[in-house]
Amino acid sequence: MTRTGLYPGTFDPIHNGHVDLIRRALKLVDRLIIGVAINSGKGPMFTLDERVDILREETACLVGGADIVVHPYEGLTLAAARDVGAGVILRGLRAVADFEFEFQMTAMNQQLDREIETVFLMADPRHQAIASRLVKEIALFGGDVTPFVPAGVKKRLMAKVR
Repeated sequence: MTRTGLYPGTFDPIHNGHVDLIRRALKLVDRLIIGVAINSGKGPMFTLDERVDILREETACLVGGADIVVHPYEGLTLAAARDVGAGVILRGLRAVADFEFEFQMTAMNQQLDREIETVFLMADPRHQAIASRLVKEIALFGGDVTPFVPAGVKKRLMAKVR
């Protein structure tokens, strides 16, 4: 039986913390679906197509025994998990604030579908402070995002803020 996991997010943009979690998630599943959320309420800097392209580029070189599929979705993450046949939703935790939000979300998801589990991966301490929102802000104010994003993402990000 193929173990399929869904790693959902807006990924606007993908950063080193995301890449680290993807690399680690590849050890846990046979097929990893990276769910790119369509969330116009967040006012993304990158279009959906750009985010999908960036994710495909940045994950193409990752190996770990699992297949990686980048899949845009809209609506409930739980519904997306069902649609792609995922038995696991993978989430990253950086801090206590993340835990409180994720704890509540997991409890609601369990009420909706007890067959889909949520698995939390703790952020590597080197990446705990990284958030896409902060990366964009640093770039907008002319700061150096090199420590936070892959080189290809930095190039695209800098082109957006010029």
